[in-house]
Amino acid sequence: MKGRSMKSRLRTVGVVAAAFAAGATLGPLVAPPIVSAFAQEASGRAETYRLLNLFGDIFERVKAEYVEPVNDREVIESAINGMLQGLDPHSSYMNARSFRDMQVQTRGEFGGLGIEVSQEGGYVKVISPIDDTPAAKAGVKPGDLITHINGNSVQGLTLQEAVDQMRGERGSSIKLTIRRPGAEAPLELSLTREVIRPQVARFRLLEGNDVGYVRLSSFNDQTDTALRNAIATMRRQSNNALKGIILDLRNNPGGLLDQAVQVSDDFLNQGEIVSTRARRAEDAQRWNAKPGDITGDLHVVVLVNGGSASASEIVAGALQDHRRAVIMGVKSFGKGSVQTVMPIPGNGAIRLTTARYYTPSGRSIQGLGITPDIEVLATREEANAPLRDREAELRRALRNDNDTHEIPPLPPLNLPAGLADQVQRLPPEGAPSFDPTKPETDFQLQQAAKFLRAWTTAEPQRRAAR
Repeated sequence: MKGRSMKSRLRTVGVVAAAFAAGATLGPLVAPPIVSAFAQEASGRAETYRLLNLFGDIFERVKAEYVEPVNDREVIESAINGMLQGLDPHSSYMNARSFRDMQVQTRGEFGGLGIEVSQEGGYVKVISPIDDTPAAKAGVKPGDLITHINGNSVQGLTLQEAVDQMRGERGSSIKLTIRRPGAEAPLELSLTREVIRPQVARFRLLEGNDVGYVRLSSFNDQTDTALRNAIATMRRQSNNALKGIILDLRNNPGGLLDQAVQVSDDFLNQGEIVSTRARRAEDAQRWNAKPGDITGDLHVVVLVNGGSASASEIVAGALQDHRRAVIMGVKSFGKGSVQTVMPIPGNGAIRLTTARYYTPSGRSIQGLGITPDIEVLATREEANAPLRDREAELRRALRNDNDTHEIPPLPPLNLPAGLADQVQRLPPEGAPSFDPTKPETDFQLQQAAKFLRAWTTAEPQRRAAR
């Protein structure tokens, strides 16, 4: 997730050399603790300098001996990116061009295919396709592994290099080779690049005009404004007769932290939304809700699945902890870390994991995800399929630190008796396959709407724990 609204953070570290004089003494010598600490620090610095010299030696050897001439900048940028990607799956280096592309993307417009990706085992792994983009229209799915681009293997490419190859001019074509879990043979997909202007909020009144449906596809600079417009428009269209809201965060890969905070605040009147804890205690932050609920205190159901990540999980976690909404679907992705984008003048920027975030109850969802209050599977096949394509499976994923502090239990749901039992966990035998153009085939959405109507009938005024 891109952190702190893209504001730059600059940290300077001064290295001070220390010199020590040793004197002779008789008998055992016990160094004072502070002298011992200085000695260890000096020893650590010496080892750091030795390793930096090693890097320089290898760089010179590559320049002199590699089979073909190398570009100094490309080699050093690859080394920097390797250092960052070796930390965790979400830290990386962006050269000047990639940084500009990322800034354009967070403003809600970019060129390419429309997929949120990570890297796994040398391949490009799809976190989620963005609605109404070439990738979504071609049938790219979360968990797909992109193994070749235009017939060339992605093995050996950095994630950014692979992304650069997938971007291009509008109208140009590209061929992806995909390995999909459960498929016997690789899939060959031909796509045409477009200027990606994802409609960040899609909304409509469901049948009966009493339930509002809003799908958020990502969290960019436009998300909160788009959500507010969606809610206001649906309240007008229904003549203020809405009984509840379904907020669909399925396959929403996340985005900006400040947008996640604002969207959460739209549904809350008070209390903590999210907090972050960094390496140093003084860098911890906390965001609290301000009075004002844009729904007018309506019942809310939030839909999540394995493609709901990062900012989506912040929103779902905040609304779940405050019992402001019922979370429905399947367990989310489990990305509980914050990345800060730090511009480097003239040389792009680094995206560095700088903190873990915590829901209002103090729990980290890192590697765990948001567990829905009511589980509803999209297909019957999911019932016997193992959970996969989650944060915990990524190489070098951060550990979860819930065991380091006490976490109070969540307050009860306080739903009318028997209401949750009315929700079906699995689609019936012979149910039609999901078709995005036919809402009646979306089993999770249909169960959410049925539940919401029954909820508002049994309990017209929401009584949520704050």
